[in-house]
Amino acid sequence: MRNVFCMILLFGLVFSCKERAKTEIKTETVAFAKEGELHIFRPGDDSLLATLDIEFAETEYETQTGLMYRQSMEDNQGMLFIFPNVAMHSFYMKNTEFPLDIVFIDENQKIVTIQKDAQPLDEKSISSVVPVKYVLEINAGLSEKWQLQVGDSIAYVKS
Repeated sequence: MRNVFCMILLFGLVFSCKERAKTEIKTETVAFAKEGELHIFRPGDDSLLATLDIEFAETEYETQTGLMYRQSMEDNQGMLFIFPNVAMHSFYMKNTEFPLDIVFIDENQKIVTIQKDAQPLDEKSISSVVPVKYVLEINAGLSEKWQLQVGDSIAYVKS
């Protein structure tokens, strides 16, 4: 009788543990929305290195989300993070599906640090190294192509 009870119990356990269907979480593709224009200059001769259409990340939500859940960005586009105070800032590439160059900019709109080729989906912290007010995210490789350097400056206007 004990064996019969064990078999019934085992049979019940096997068939009650059915597999759940996996639920897929889908996110809407976020489209680029031009909110302004940004120019990057070389000091001394004020030569124009690049002009970008930009989106702004100013609210806490925009700052937290950044370029997450996007599949790509055009080379003439970027995202400018504007922080309320000058401070050390760190970024990561969680849920960011394409590589970026991350350009850290001080309160005088001068480039102070460039972190090149941040890899998609990498959750490793990327630090500004020094206190900054702005951060510009652009496609990986563009800082090299434009030969950006510490000391170059930016100017931007909102649309």
